[in-house]
Amino acid sequence: MTISSPAPSPPTSIAPSTAPSTAASTASPSPSAEPATLPPTAPSTTPAIRLAIYDMDKTITHAPTWTPFLLHTAKKGGAPWRLALVPFAGVAALGYVGKLISRGRLKYLMQRMMLGKRMTPAEERRAAEAFADRVMRDGVFTSARGQIEADRAAGYRLVMATASYRFYVEAIARRLDFDAVIGTESLRDRDGVLLAGIEGENCYGPAKLRMIQAWMDREGIARDHAHIRFYSDHVSDAPTFEWADEPFAVNAHGPLRLLAKAKGWAMPDWER
Repeated sequence: MTISSPAPSPPTSIAPSTAPSTAASTASPSPSAEPATLPPTAPSTTPAIRLAIYDMDKTITHAPTWTPFLLHTAKKGGAPWRLALVPFAGVAALGYVGKLISRGRLKYLMQRMMLGKRMTPAEERRAAEAFADRVMRDGVFTSARGQIEADRAAGYRLVMATASYRFYVEAIARRLDFDAVIGTESLRDRDGVLLAGIEGENCYGPAKLRMIQAWMDREGIARDHAHIRFYSDHVSDAPTFEWADEPFAVNAHGPLRLLAKAKGWAMPDWER
């Protein structure tokens, strides 16, 4: 269904976007590069339901999206003065690196500084749509587009599972024709106004797998009746890699590359 409100209830599906993408979607990799797309077929005993689950930041997109979203929204959303708070956000980031604050607390502090205490549904939609347009212009791996299209053609249901906040990720997912988004949920007041803070778990590490499993339960998808591909760039997704039928360590960083090599997982490098 088409997402029309920022209600915090769990997502079900995303209607395909009618907005044209301005990023190239048919570029071919150079002959020396690894194949851009993976085989579209699953084993002959494939269960009736096929899921292709993708992480977003640095798997589909060239770079992380949360900080760019905050900066883009502060600059374009009528509060450029908030950019003066960037050094303080940097201090908060150092606190996270030094294990003085949690990842969830860091997200709260950055949102509070860059977006303010609250965003109305209209402000939220404008910010998400404007940022999604920017990402689609030049921020998505060409090879990721090709693999997404190949999975869809092979009958896979496309699911994005990301630690990023669902309220802005959905606009990107619609433009890529994903069927569902599983992401970090935001706090809201009784009127649906977006507040700084996380509702529930940060969709990261083991929590991401729990949230995927909860989504499958809501959708009535039994694990034994599903064939699951999982794509991610980061070792924090090790629990989901282990759980998937076909794990793909995409553009893997050092620790994930070592783990994938030990486990025998595919390690495609996707081109821009």
